[in-house]
Amino acid sequence: MFKKVLIANRGEIACRIMRTAKRMGLATVAVYSDADAEALHVREADEALRIGPAAAAQSYLKIDAIIAACRASGAEAVHPGYGFLSENADFARALDAAGIVFIGPPAAAIAAMGDKLAAKKLAQEAGVAVVPGHPEAIGDASTALEIARAIGYPVMIKAAAGGGGKGMRLAESDNALREGLRLAASEARSAFGDDRVFIEKYIAEPRHIEIQVLADAHGNVIHLGERECSIQRRHQKVIEEAPSPFLDAATRRRMGAQAVALAKAAQYRSAGTVEFVVDRARNFYFLEMNTRLQVEHPVTEFVTGLDLVELMIRIAAGERLPIAQDQVRLQGAAIEARVYAEDPRRNFLPSTGRLARYRAPAGEGVRVDAGVFEGAEISIFYDPMIAKLVAQGEDRASAIRRLAAALDAFVIRGVSNNLGFLSAVNAHERFARGDFSTHFIAEEFPQGFGGARLSDAETQAALALAATAQRLLAERDAGIAGAAVAEDWTILYEDRAIPVKLARRNEIIIVDLYTARQEVTTAWQPGDLLFRATLDGTPIVCQIERRGIGWRVERGGAALDVLVLPPAAAAALARMPEKPKPDLSRQLRSPMPGLLVSIAVAAGQEVKAGEELAVVEAMKMENVLRAERDGRVARLCAKPGDSLAVDQIILEFE
Repeated sequence: MFKKVLIANRGEIACRIMRTAKRMGLATVAVYSDADAEALHVREADEALRIGPAAAAQSYLKIDAIIAACRASGAEAVHPGYGFLSENADFARALDAAGIVFIGPPAAAIAAMGDKLAAKKLAQEAGVAVVPGHPEAIGDASTALEIARAIGYPVMIKAAAGGGGKGMRLAESDNALREGLRLAASEARSAFGDDRVFIEKYIAEPRHIEIQVLADAHGNVIHLGERECSIQRRHQKVIEEAPSPFLDAATRRRMGAQAVALAKAAQYRSAGTVEFVVDRARNFYFLEMNTRLQVEHPVTEFVTGLDLVELMIRIAAGERLPIAQDQVRLQGAAIEARVYAEDPRRNFLPSTGRLARYRAPAGEGVRVDAGVFEGAEISIFYDPMIAKLVAQGEDRASAIRRLAAALDAFVIRGVSNNLGFLSAVNAHERFARGDFSTHFIAEEFPQGFGGARLSDAETQAALALAATAQRLLAERDAGIAGAAVAEDWTILYEDRAIPVKLARRNEIIIVDLYTARQEVTTAWQPGDLLFRATLDGTPIVCQIERRGIGWRVERGGAALDVLVLPPAAAAALARMPEKPKPDLSRQLRSPMPGLLVSIAVAAGQEVKAGEELAVVEAMKMENVLRAERDGRVARLCAKPGDSLAVDQIILEFE
């Protein structure tokens, strides 16, 4: 076994690998860029070495710098995590040449599976079902049109060297195919340095289900069941779970057998994931093999009781798998939600900045994998993931309930985040039924996400908690001033003025709201963001924050802005006119910090609604900005190559 392991990664996955390595008694080495000098993975490692500037291409993607760090630290092995160099065959070869063990598969297996066209051919030879399509890279648009028409629309355009949704476009017509080819090739070139794309048939109502495999150097290959990864947005996974609520035992066995067959054909070693697309009739087709640890591996760890990172390390050290296929047991259910620094109310655009407040939930069956801390910076240079929140239960319903409570208790301030959106998805009745495909988010949130709608009972509970917070604030202020505490108040919520009476009986706040009396018991104090209480004997958690003279209550994906005022003040406020909102319709503003890749129009040009105006690149993804209505461009305010701040004006209309 090794004595020292270098983790060639950053953030939550670097911290997660270190956790297992330390438990195994291994010394850990972190590497970091200038942007990560104070990062959590640097703080938690036994030693850390700088490898370059902030840009990943000059640091985390520099093979020579990683090998130099191994030599300087004496690390005998490297775990690549996911992303960066984790699926780079040249990296695996370079480590081998330097006498350093790569904690992952052989370079030949990485190369074979990394090229999607080669992987598809190998899968077919191994007897694995594949999606109908054209087996070669597309050379030009005219060839692509012929192929797409022969296969039949809709088709998917995919990057040959791609993954993670990058370089992928759906085309349902000739025009969409032409534009999709251009954008997919551009994204692929930027992300992978390889602009080859291919075309395959699009599967209607698809589910994305993957099989976790493990293979050692002694010919033993097993699978650990499946993960359901169909809750996606822009081909990026949002929520994953194990087991899938869709598969039956027979389909699980067939998928597992084909995944094992492919791993054997590729002469695979280490942990890997075989991804399938599954149609409504449970027909499944090979998509790709990820030759690394997956982001969503914790759900498999929960239901199997195995540590995948430990197994990867032991396999790399030459050990045999400790279990056989017939010893694998799947127990309970686990769901993972990816917590991102992004703004769901602005089409999920990335958010950057400092984490002013950060409090992760804890408790039975709850796991948080994170690489941040309160005060940490969410950088523009890397993926905007803040943490992975995983909940386990004896069955799927209990895992959903536990995840809901954990999401409500997750405190993040300073950057926009998707906690509310995750809560809304987790609470959705279709999700509860397991009735979804990869189109779920597009179907259920077609206009994006502006906040969840609570039921009448949930809304009343939230109002009661806001009123309780006001009562406790009034008690604190009255104690300072030596004054009495009023019992009669008015809640202003949306367009309603609701009388409420607030009284105290020993440790209980009595809330008379509408025609109901509710009793609240809590240890909350003004200034606490997390509000834990019992409401009529039922435990409840939400987040309450003072906003001006009002309260922001966040629960279940909803954010309620509530005023609780003395009746006279509420009546006076209701008579005040609203301030007019500024008109921003004549400006195209950058919806995120990023690089202005291109501008498709010129000053004086007429544009039609839906026409491309500009492309902004952020977090390694290209975002096309389109005209919302017909108009004429008055002037350009930025040029390609400019670094844009959020809301920076790109152009103005007449």
